[in-house]
Amino acid sequence: MRRPHIRTVAVAVAVATAATGLAGTAFAGPSTGVESSASAASNATAVVEAARTAAFAHASATGVSKGDELHAQDVMIDPEGARHVRFVRTHNDLPVLGGDLVVHLDRGLGYTGVTRAAGHAVKPAAQAKLTAAQAAAKAARAAKGDASGTQLVVDARGGASALAYQVTVTGKDSSRTVVVDAVTGKVRSNTPNRDEFLSPKLLDTLRERGESAEPATGVGSGAEVSGLVGSRSSGAARYPSAAKGTGKTLFVGTVGLTTTQTSRGHYQLKDPNRYGTETRDAKGSYTEKFSAGTKFTNTTNVWGNGKTTSRATAAADAQYGVTKTLDFYKSTFKRKGIRNNSKAAQAMVHWGKKVANAFWDPTCNCMLYGDGDGQMFKKPLVVLDVTGHELTHGVVEATANLQPTFVDSEGNQYGEPGSLNESLADIFGSNVEFYAKNTKDTPDYLVGEKLGLAQKFLRRLDHPSLDKLEGAIDYWSPDTYYTEVHAGSGVSSHAYYLLAEGSGKKKIGSVTYNSPTYRNITVKGIGRSKATAIYYRALTRYMVSSTDFHQARIATLKAAKDLYGANSTEYKTVDKSWAAVNVTAANTPRAQR
Repeated sequence: MRRPHIRTVAVAVAVATAATGLAGTAFAGPSTGVESSASAASNATAVVEAARTAAFAHASATGVSKGDELHAQDVMIDPEGARHVRFVRTHNDLPVLGGDLVVHLDRGLGYTGVTRAAGHAVKPAAQAKLTAAQAAAKAARAAKGDASGTQLVVDARGGASALAYQVTVTGKDSSRTVVVDAVTGKVRSNTPNRDEFLSPKLLDTLRERGESAEPATGVGSGAEVSGLVGSRSSGAARYPSAAKGTGKTLFVGTVGLTTTQTSRGHYQLKDPNRYGTETRDAKGSYTEKFSAGTKFTNTTNVWGNGKTTSRATAAADAQYGVTKTLDFYKSTFKRKGIRNNSKAAQAMVHWGKKVANAFWDPTCNCMLYGDGDGQMFKKPLVVLDVTGHELTHGVVEATANLQPTFVDSEGNQYGEPGSLNESLADIFGSNVEFYAKNTKDTPDYLVGEKLGLAQKFLRRLDHPSLDKLEGAIDYWSPDTYYTEVHAGSGVSSHAYYLLAEGSGKKKIGSVTYNSPTYRNITVKGIGRSKATAIYYRALTRYMVSSTDFHQARIATLKAAKDLYGANSTEYKTVDKSWAAVNVTAANTPRAQR
């Protein structure tokens, strides 16, 4: 997005760069004259080499040391001159957990700084005392499943530098990554691989209350379709080809869907105009292989009937939500797909038996939607902002890869990086609603408002503590470290809302907001577009796997400086919005100072 008389938001162009091993290198340039692929690839190689050289030359700042190798994951070249290279690290050929860093360069490829996850050099024990088989057995017991894929790694998270085994453990309906200390045998972490929309803690709360969600559903007209029917034949002489179809959804009315005409009079729920993005039917299985899902095909190019009596109805919701999320990221940030590599997004509906949840699944690299458990949730969780939220977890995974600090025995996640991850998913998920402008799911700063909960929403960005189900918080305190991530997300979600819309009472659409602030600080918003641009740039350039709220404040200030200047109203409002949720330079935890 380009604005007159201010610095430009980056325009990302995916480039395959064999020389650096990058699957999708992100380049930024003004809307006039984007670099060609050949020159961009050459440019990427030079930038990566300069960043790698700078990292070792400035080892005291970057934390790299003898035995380390840096592997580029992303290159960003900003129109105002900055270059950023995101690296993951190996040490003596072992992957380093928490070893990620972003090296920042100027236009002349001079070193300007670093954003790093580990605040120390990596120096693990030289030799393991456990065998891989012993570590796998410990991991299987801890995660209650079958162990596979054991790999020796270095765990540099949380100030540590331990030799460890990373083990994948799978159960009937779950997949976890367990890290076992290779010297002591201690389980260092036990983390779910899927990002669940509804946490175990929230589901327990709903059960205790005996609450049953009753979402409003029904056909009706959506915002972008008026009298559209399925296209029986495009008249195309060659197949497959794009066709104009119709989705009769549960939550967003009747909508247009681009589908694939596979032959005369035959259609598949697959969008050739969006990298082949597709929704399939898991048919009650717990598969994490998209290829195992059943394709949705028909001869009418009309998908669903607005009710759960048609298996294609949930698929129409899912396909609409996924494609709208892709369109939002491409239109707003020129991001081509979830990983910015021009590849399909994928979804499977009817996943598992009576599953009351929706997930972003890195193993499948796709969205998984349960049908509800028939008690608390009686409809599939295919709501638009749920999809935007969950696919944003995929975007976060492909960029900063924010990770929870610890996970309890029930699978609840804790820690500020995990809270920030959930917050960004809510922020950009809400933005997907604003982008879609669907009259059956009007845009707002509420999350999960279509789920049918008694409190009328799951979370809200303007006043997070109105969420009594998860106990979301409005302001930061030292106890935030120990807060479940969906509850802790309120801190940065609140800061974002204040940046966009300001404090106090305000009506937007049909919703009245009244955002409080810490010590009654008054904040005047800069608008949703600018706030969203700042948070996206902060995520992609200045956040890493361990970024907490105080570091997120610095990241958004750097992003605002890039885009609008250090003396701008936008920069000053970013600072004030964080102060308004009690995140300041003065109360930064001592370990960061």
